[in-house]
Amino acid sequence: MQHEINPEERKGFFAGVNPVMAIGSSLLIILFVLYTVLAPEHASSVYSASKSYIATNLAWYYVGLMSTFLFISIYLVFSRYGNIRLGKDDEKPEFGFFSWFSMLFGAGIGIGILFWSIAEPMYHLQSNPFISPENAMSIDAGQVAMRVSIFHWGLHGWGLFALCGLSLAYFSYRKGLPLSIRSGLYPLLGDRIYGPIGHAADLLAVFGTVFGIATSLGLGAQQMNAGLNYLFGVDINTTTQIVIIVVISMIATFSVITGVNKGIRILSELNMQLTVVMLAFFIILGPTAYVIGSFFTNLGDYLLNFTSLGLWVDPDPAHTWQGSWTIFYWGWWIAWAPFCGIFIARISRGRTIREFILGVLIAPTLLATFWITIFGNTAMYIELFGGGGVVEAVNKDLTLSLFTTIELMDVGPILTTLGASICTIMLVTYFVTSADSATLVICTLISMGSAHPPTRYRIFWGMTIGFVAAVLLLAGGLGALQTASIVAALPYSFVIIATAVGLYKALRREPLPGKPDTLGEAK
Repeated sequence: MQHEINPEERKGFFAGVNPVMAIGSSLLIILFVLYTVLAPEHASSVYSASKSYIATNLAWYYVGLMSTFLFISIYLVFSRYGNIRLGKDDEKPEFGFFSWFSMLFGAGIGIGILFWSIAEPMYHLQSNPFISPENAMSIDAGQVAMRVSIFHWGLHGWGLFALCGLSLAYFSYRKGLPLSIRSGLYPLLGDRIYGPIGHAADLLAVFGTVFGIATSLGLGAQQMNAGLNYLFGVDINTTTQIVIIVVISMIATFSVITGVNKGIRILSELNMQLTVVMLAFFIILGPTAYVIGSFFTNLGDYLLNFTSLGLWVDPDPAHTWQGSWTIFYWGWWIAWAPFCGIFIARISRGRTIREFILGVLIAPTLLATFWITIFGNTAMYIELFGGGGVVEAVNKDLTLSLFTTIELMDVGPILTTLGASICTIMLVTYFVTSADSATLVICTLISMGSAHPPTRYRIFWGMTIGFVAAVLLLAGGLGALQTASIVAALPYSFVIIATAVGLYKALRREPLPGKPDTLGEAK
């Protein structure tokens, strides 16, 4: 029996939401922002010390966890549970494949990969644990750099998102529970998910979502500022970046008000169309044969090595590379898991478990591999076989890497300006997509899984994300909060483990044809 009052039955200010979640989430965000802004040095030291402890002592835990989640996801594809539909047995998918894939990729990693697809390979080209110092900046080092970059954006991260999204979609659409993190704990806790433990799980999800998106929005505003500076000579300063954040927040809020079927879907499809245009730009105007050949080489190299890379733990505690890169990435994927999991679940009703996992695992990994190859190997070609200059730009300012690469392609002023313009538009549209998706997820959580949370809360949280990003940018606290989000991933990882156990218990009780459902409708 469900003991939670339906939020839609509430009256007054809290109509449509859970008061504990609405108040608790707001207070949590306010307290962390105040702490970071008013005591920046202390906050930064606490966050950094926590991150350092995780990187030094818990690398094995993160490595083992991500590999286990991927293994579980693959197991479910080939198990007897693969034909179970996320909804009623005769239900059809709400969205077509192109819209579905565009939304899950855009909300998941679109903006991050646009930022890092050149910068990360250029970093690893100079140094990583799998090459010797004397072999740096060589062709062999370049191949290793591409392998590691694709690994950080590939199957392991999407395996985590698939498992989280699957659990949410299964318990919501198959068992009638709210579309919220707590629902994955139902087989373990029963109706106690509507109490303090459930609230804590959902509040952790809100924390990771708000600060994950806010820090990305702040850092992305800096890259957009670099693009506007390159195109129009706009000054690179905090004021310009605040204006960018305000504009993006307003567009994202308007988008989330219109809902998934309109604003978010349309923007996601626009993102994918612009992505195709820019990939074609790099392929046609760049070293065509080199990048196309590199794609097949990189894909094969990654598939041969992703298992060993996924299980590798640096035996030397004095080395910092794994903590700075792989463990940072795994923490960031975990911090984003509630946001992306809920959003992927929200757009995946009607798909079978097998179709869901294969779609979430394979399509984004292939596109990520292709994207990183086209952008990253173009920069690699310029650095290793051309006049160079990309590594220097990356070391000087990360936000310049994309625009510097386009300039060094030497395709003439008109095409250079066109390419830089499209990339700047992509930065805006991908950020808007992430921000409006995050806003929808937060409102879904505080309204106990409602597919249509109250408009006033969508407006409030849409603007709050922008406000948090702007305040932290002004206070210089973006880096600290980014670190804090990674640290918050540690306690949330236990929620994911419990959710995976709950999903397994529920699937074990899923009825065979003609047999009753022993879990039944939870409501």
